[in-house]
Amino acid sequence: MSKLDPIREKLKARREAWRKLHLRDLFAKDQQRFQNFSARLGDLVVDYSKNLIEITDLKLLHDLAKAAEVESWRDRLFAGEHINTTEDRAVLHVALRAKGGAFTDRGSDVLSGIRAVQERMRAFAEQVRDGTWRGATGKPIRRVINIGIGGSDLGPKMVTAALRPYRHSRLDMHFVSNVDLAHLDQALKGAEADETLFIISSKTFTTQETMANAMSAKAWFSERIPDPAAIAKHFVAVSTNTKGVSAFGIDTANMFEFWDWVGGRYSLWSAIGLPILISVGWENFRALLDGAADMDQHFRTAPIPENLPVILGLLGVWYIDFWDAQSHAVLPYAQDLQLLPSYLQQLDMESNGKSVARNGKPAEMPTAPVVWGEPGTNGQHAFHQLLHQGTPLIPADFIVVAKGQTGLGGKATDAHQGLLVANALAQTQALMLGREAAEVEAEMKAAGADAATLARVVPFRVFSGNRPSTTMLMPSLTPWHLGALIALYEHKIFVQGVIWGINSFDQWGVELGKKLATDILAGTGATRDASTAGLMALYDGMKNSK
Repeated sequence: MSKLDPIREKLKARREAWRKLHLRDLFAKDQQRFQNFSARLGDLVVDYSKNLIEITDLKLLHDLAKAAEVESWRDRLFAGEHINTTEDRAVLHVALRAKGGAFTDRGSDVLSGIRAVQERMRAFAEQVRDGTWRGATGKPIRRVINIGIGGSDLGPKMVTAALRPYRHSRLDMHFVSNVDLAHLDQALKGAEADETLFIISSKTFTTQETMANAMSAKAWFSERIPDPAAIAKHFVAVSTNTKGVSAFGIDTANMFEFWDWVGGRYSLWSAIGLPILISVGWENFRALLDGAADMDQHFRTAPIPENLPVILGLLGVWYIDFWDAQSHAVLPYAQDLQLLPSYLQQLDMESNGKSVARNGKPAEMPTAPVVWGEPGTNGQHAFHQLLHQGTPLIPADFIVVAKGQTGLGGKATDAHQGLLVANALAQTQALMLGREAAEVEAEMKAAGADAATLARVVPFRVFSGNRPSTTMLMPSLTPWHLGALIALYEHKIFVQGVIWGINSFDQWGVELGKKLATDILAGTGATRDASTAGLMALYDGMKNSK
């Protein structure tokens, strides 16, 4: 019997009690509910008052966190212990953004190495940005193409998009990840070889998709500039494989390293963030790191009832394990955060998409949700119908920015932003309140509807409400706020992994598909089952048909 089981039994009982509770009644009874169920770090506010919780539920969830030893596991993470047990690695992405302190791996300081790489990144990025880094024909760089996949793509791509107002005006940033050659083709459309810089991001420099795209990019470049020496002016690497980088033709002086304790989905803070640094400059990149570092410090020191990552982590456990919520919507009401949901898909689902506990036995409770979402207000005209009236319970995060950042300015910006924020808050209110039949009837009668129309239509206009949401509000989408937001989600996911007793930092589930793809390419894998063999035969016929 797990020491968490008695608390889980009490939480199951509380779940049953909620069959008689409704958020609209709780808000009516408690005028301080917002104050009692919100927390902040600086001016980043997290309102979780529209969640299906009372004080009793929160206290039990706090007990769950303590019984799972969340604080102890947190301290072990920051101490550099090898909590990634299946790979025998530390988990020290927090050191990459640290403002100071001590961070060690196997007894050795890691900060000095981090600072050295950051200084090299900074110097290189400044050369690209100010035009002193020249291509093979003496022209400055105008297009930067990052070639990577997974964490080597999703993080830098999302952050560069989110910090759009901070981008260098001359530089056109592109990201290529899909081995479908169409992705590289899109990034190269209109590119001039002598004005293009390629960043090849692969820890091992052997990642199948990345290296296929890198070799195709090299072939495209060499067709236009045949001189092999020109490669060193237009290709740089983020890797640990010096031999492989050199063999590719990249000057190893332009290879930026990182370490095995940097997990891919936690790597945007490392040299993998070179595209971010080139795009927004050192001051803004450092502000991004500082926002994350401040959230790290909050996570390390704030007591459980006030700890933002712990609060969000516990809410997720509450819904997944006790409400059978199988998905989680992330709804940024900021167009610049359009890639955040896809970034969080990897961060959450690759981290906690596990069914085996740290002890090698089956996980005791359901784990990670399916993470999905789109920016508001687009989502309102696509899938919000399901959130409001569908049968699944889908907790949702609304991310709201008070001030818009556009080049249009003036009254248009204020009007659009006011409309955007009003929609976001209205959605959270509607999900919480719902709409009762009596309210619908009164409104329809006032509009002149007869009894027959009321009987026919009212059921379809009733909303149950009691749908949970969390709102994160910030004054503007600065690099600091973005860094803090990302770190908030990182630590939330870690908290959940600790409570579920799983290792959030490996990803063995992705390995089998890689091996089978290699087998199929070698001509052996398709013989393993009739379906794959049949599909390969059809593929061979289709690709060779005229």
